[in-house]
Amino acid sequence: MNITRRTFVGGVAGMTGLGMMPGRLFAQLKAPASPVTITVVDVAGNLALTQGMFENYAAAKPEWVSSFAFTKAPAPELPSKLKAQQAAGKVDIDLVLTGTDALAAGLDQGLWVDLAQHKAELPNLESILLPQAFKMQALAKDQGVVVTYYPSGPLIEYIPDRVPTPPTTAAELLEWTKANPKKFMYARPANSGPGRTFLMGLPYILGDSDPHDPVNGWAKTWEYLKALGENIEYYGTGTTQVMKELGEGTRDIVVSTTGWDINPRALGIVPAEAKVGKLDGFHWVTDAHYAVIPKGVSDEKIAVLLDIINFILQPQQQAIAYDQGYFYPGPAVKDVTLEMAPQESQDAIKEFGRPEYADWIANNPLEVPLDPARIVDAFRIWDEQIGASKG
Repeated sequence: MNITRRTFVGGVAGMTGLGMMPGRLFAQLKAPASPVTITVVDVAGNLALTQGMFENYAAAKPEWVSSFAFTKAPAPELPSKLKAQQAAGKVDIDLVLTGTDALAAGLDQGLWVDLAQHKAELPNLESILLPQAFKMQALAKDQGVVVTYYPSGPLIEYIPDRVPTPPTTAAELLEWTKANPKKFMYARPANSGPGRTFLMGLPYILGDSDPHDPVNGWAKTWEYLKALGENIEYYGTGTTQVMKELGEGTRDIVVSTTGWDINPRALGIVPAEAKVGKLDGFHWVTDAHYAVIPKGVSDEKIAVLLDIINFILQPQQQAIAYDQGYFYPGPAVKDVTLEMAPQESQDAIKEFGRPEYADWIANNPLEVPLDPARIVDAFRIWDEQIGASKG
């Protein structure tokens, strides 16, 4: 894993003009004896949304943090790495930024610090988080804190010149893939937000018996995914690969989400003229990123990490999460408007955002993802029954 180390000695780093509030935040925590280096591992692409917040913290509180070392890694690889470090008593990862995938695996394996014992040192999450983000908080089982949130998907994204009549039902999508083999793609759900959103959204679209039970309630979903897979060349290892193939013309329709629609077009990876659609029976499956602390981190660093979490949950810092639409909207806390975001974020979303999203979010059901144990089951079944067919 490549590490980017940043040391701060001066004023506010990264975003400016956000009305930072140094000093006491939500809780009174004890400063370390001397500034510490914090190693942050991102397995969710979350640093695109939060790195500016961490940089602002280091600039505002140099007596707490001397530097951040930022590392990125695939979500499926992290649990075994952490487990080995914990068994050896040599944990060198201080904070993990994760989606529901590695969060669930870590809960299953007992990798995370229980934050219930630190509630007095954290803000009242129910009072500050958006209602749907607070529902996502429940998935952490007191072993993580939601730091960013979005309605997610599942959406389909397509190039209109190549798909003049896009499918509007699951049956039409399957027929389209039969008529256009190898032109549809999605990524392995265990390592892709759009992939797992598609996986968890299909039971609602297909009318499965229990959308919350992948083992006993997804008969239609597993049958459908097997049929769909017959027309798929291979599954992407991550969403970035999928979007590049859409942009390059290798694929014509891919699975997407609000953020993965807006951001790659803003970055020029996907053509600006790409369109999105939803399938009949659509329910949003919401998504969030979490800050979790691995067991084995020192008490002194845990105090610093709690202070950092307090800091990045301020509305002024949360506004950075609008980014360029990557996790649209992005902020997890209440009362954070686009007008509070950096100007480049405002400009990107005004240019590449979609007016229909407000209507779709307001007028379609919002569902929380599977609970952690069942996410693990869903990923295992997909890997064994769907992914394995492509090697």
